[in-house]
Amino acid sequence: MKHFFLASILAGALALPAAAADYTIMAPAAPGGGWDQTARTMQTALQQEKIAGNVQVVNVPGAGGTIGIAQFASQQKGNPNALLVGGYVMVGAILTNKSPVTLKDVTPIARLTGEYEAIVVPASSDIKTIGDLVAKLKENPGAVSWGGGSAGGTDHILVGLLAKAAGVDPTKINYIAFSGGGEALAAILGAQVTAGVSSYGEFESQIKAGTLRLLAVSSDKKIEGADAPTLKESGFDVVVQNWRMVAAAPGLSDEQKKAVAADIEKLAQSKTWQEALKTKGWTDTYLAGSAFDEQLAKDISATEVVLKDIGLVK
Repeated sequence: MKHFFLASILAGALALPAAAADYTIMAPAAPGGGWDQTARTMQTALQQEKIAGNVQVVNVPGAGGTIGIAQFASQQKGNPNALLVGGYVMVGAILTNKSPVTLKDVTPIARLTGEYEAIVVPASSDIKTIGDLVAKLKENPGAVSWGGGSAGGTDHILVGLLAKAAGVDPTKINYIAFSGGGEALAAILGAQVTAGVSSYGEFESQIKAGTLRLLAVSSDKKIEGADAPTLKESGFDVVVQNWRMVAAAPGLSDEQKKAVAADIEKLAQSKTWQEALKTKGWTDTYLAGSAFDEQLAKDISATEVVLKDIGLVK
C-alpha cells in the first residue's frame, strides 16, 4: 500500500505543469529611457500573464549599453533566467565604442518593438519648422547643438542622415550625447541645446503639454496624433525606426533557448503587452528565430555605413 501511495504522489508530481521561470531583466541604461521602459513593461506583462514567476529589473547604464552587455555576457553565461533588453542604439554604440563585446556574445531572441524618432525644440525657441532648423544648420552646422541619446545611437544616426540629406557635411554636426532619456529631456526643456531628438513616445507628453514643439517625425507616413510632417514630406529623404529587442545569456543549451523563446513569444502575443504597446505608441515589430538573426546582420552592416559617413567609425 505504501509503495502504491508513493507511486501516486510521484505520478502526480510528474503531471504538474513546470513552474514558471523567474527572470532578471537587465536594462543597460539609466531609469526613464526606452530600454528601461521596455524592461519594466516586460516585467509587468510576464508577471500579470503568469508567463514567469518573479521578474526583477536591474539598470546598468553607460556607453550606449556596451557596459551592460559586457557585464551581462561575462556574468550570466549559461543562465537561462537572465534577459537583456537592447536595440538599434546598441548596434551603433558597439561600433562607435569599438566594444570588444558585441551581440554575437549574447543570444538574441526577438525584436519586440519599433518606434519612430521625433525632432523637437523647446516651446520658447524661435525655430518654428523643420525648414527653419535646417536653414540654421546649413548656415553654421556647429552653431546648432542636438541633444539625444548615446553617441552612434539612433538619435545621432538620424541627425547625421538629416544633415546629409540637407547637403551638410555630417562630420560637422554638433551632437551632445546623454546617457538617459531623463537627462536629455531636461537639457532640451532647459534650452541647453538647440534641438532634441528621441523616440516620439519619450517626448509625447511634453509635446501635448505645450512645453516642446514637434518639428518633424522620422516615419514613412504621418504618425497618428502627432501634429507634424514627416522628414520625407519636408523634402528630406530620411526614414529611421528605432527598434528594441530582447536577448538571453550566452552558452544556453538548445532546450534552454527554446524555453526562453517560447516565453517571449507568449509575452509578445499577450493582452497586457499588446495594450501597453498601444498606450506607449510602440509599434509591434515582433520578429524571432532565423528571420531576426538575418535582419540583425543586415542592420549591423547598414549602421556601419552610416557611422562611417558621420565620421564615428573609421
